[in-house]
Amino acid sequence: MKLIVGLGNPGKKYESTWHNVGFIIIDHLKGSRPDDYLSCKKSTKFQAEICDGEIGEEKIILIKPQTFMNKSGVAVKALANFYKIDTADIWVIHDDIDITLGSIKISQNSSAAGQKGVQSIIDELGTQNFVRFRIGIKPDNESKIPTEDYVLQKIGSEGKVVIDNIGKEVVSAIELALMNGIPAAMNEFN
Repeated sequence: MKLIVGLGNPGKKYESTWHNVGFIIIDHLKGSRPDDYLSCKKSTKFQAEICDGEIGEEKIILIKPQTFMNKSGVAVKALANFYKIDTADIWVIHDDIDITLGSIKISQNSSAAGQKGVQSIIDELGTQNFVRFRIGIKPDNESKIPTEDYVLQKIGSEGKVVIDNIGKEVVSAIELALMNGIPAAMNEFN
């Protein structure tokens, strides 16, 4: 069983912002396999939107924590404990301002590097031994906008094309990782 977590902030105000790329990718994953995700619901108990289903023989639980980004670990820990999921079977999808826009980097057992949602997960789980699908959102130009402001900006039309393309790539990376393991996905997509 895999717990696949998309990081973002809940609410209309944050929809389609750079910081919500994790949520957007979860929606891509659901949309790529609509027959595989039979049950989707918002859970107040787990403070998350949860979809469960299967890809091949693997049981998958997709979540979008409904806490704010810096408290994402609360929902992740609660669901990991409830389903008895090992931390190595938790895969987190999130934006990364240090990676060029449209790039993907898969890593495991790495520090949060300033990403507050990832730091919350590390703090709650007591380990950084989980998989991360880091989605590059760094602009091509050297933006003078502070990072905190940039990540909360709405994604423009050009950015949406890039995110749609990377969404398809992440879906392929996840499918490959499920079939052949994380190292195979790293070799193919990093």
